[in-house]
Amino acid sequence: MERIKKITLIGVVALTIAATGGGAALASSVHVVSPGDTYWKISQWYGVDLTALLEANGASGSSVLYVGQSVAIPGKGAGYIVKAGDTYWKISQKMNVDMNELLALNGANASSVLYKGQSIKLPSSVKRHSVKKGETFWIISNSYGISIQSLMNANDASSGTILYPGMVLFIPAGSGSGYIPPSGGSGQAQPPQGGQQIPPSGDKPYITYTTHTVQSGDDFWSLGIKYGVPYREILDANGLKENSVIYVGQKLKVPVHHIPVKPTPGAKYGELLDWWSEAQYVWPIGADARITDFYTGVSWNARRTVGANHADVEPLTVQDTNTMKSIWGGSWSWNTRPVIVEVKGRRIAASASAMPHDIQHIQNNGFNGHFDVHFYNSTRHVDGKPDQSHQRDVRIAAGK
Repeated sequence: MERIKKITLIGVVALTIAATGGGAALASSVHVVSPGDTYWKISQWYGVDLTALLEANGASGSSVLYVGQSVAIPGKGAGYIVKAGDTYWKISQKMNVDMNELLALNGANASSVLYKGQSIKLPSSVKRHSVKKGETFWIISNSYGISIQSLMNANDASSGTILYPGMVLFIPAGSGSGYIPPSGGSGQAQPPQGGQQIPPSGDKPYITYTTHTVQSGDDFWSLGIKYGVPYREILDANGLKENSVIYVGQKLKVPVHHIPVKPTPGAKYGELLDWWSEAQYVWPIGADARITDFYTGVSWNARRTVGANHADVEPLTVQDTNTMKSIWGGSWSWNTRPVIVEVKGRRIAASASAMPHDIQHIQNNGFNGHFDVHFYNSTRHVDGKPDQSHQRDVRIAAGK
């Protein structure tokens, strides 16, 4: 108890000194030194610039740390420590935020100059993640539904950057609604094995592979649903055909599609994702979504139940069906409307019509069949050609 009191007192004193002394930035927290700690390691753990950390503690690169010593962490929690060469534009690109919003938040303008070690505010849409034991950039990026490259860019990291438990990473804006911890077990997506490198993604989708161990009752269609990919991709990845027999315990390669988040002209618009290489993987068969009419802002819940050339979709409940019907003036129609599809924390530009037809999977929802939702470059099932009305409304929803 006496030791806890001493550490608490030291923390309070350190905060007071940092707040009233000549440090480069106010301290928002205190780190109590453990065996093996260095200023460099602490800077990496908390995601702060090493120079700013040293200045905040009146230290130099040769300063020695002692176990139990309190180190003041500069910044105010949501702050970003400016690196050499940073500009507001570069930071806005790394964090996937609007530069004008970033400037306004910091009382700056386009001609404002940034200095190394300076702390600036970031919009609340940029999250922070405290690294847990065993986590990698790949695991964290997948948990937030973003590309590994965008995560690395936001944190000025590279393939050689080492992660430590407690280290704080910026999660760029546009990521999923929250952290989804990997649960492990059979069939869970894991980093590529056998030394396979994850290629840099930039703004383009890319594919890695996970391994599935075949269990009793598995078939190619169910595995496609489970992993959110067309089952033919699993066949191709393993050199198999539709009539190929699989057996319990067999190892199958399963493609994992990584779809980077794309910027939009504003908060009301959705990402313009190509159906064939992007959108169909963000909204796979069996996944629920919230669909919002672009003009009225009215929303209803739906599930993609099937569909290859575009999404075949059904309302979840009778209430969702009635809400949808009201948007089209109280009657079912083939007329198209621009919509925003919200799924897995992503907002995608799309177009919907409201005519029940063909196959129905969800029962007791008051909707006899399914309706069509189109995305950028999706096509009709009947002839494989784009529907110009749907494509027009997709562009409207994307602000194009």
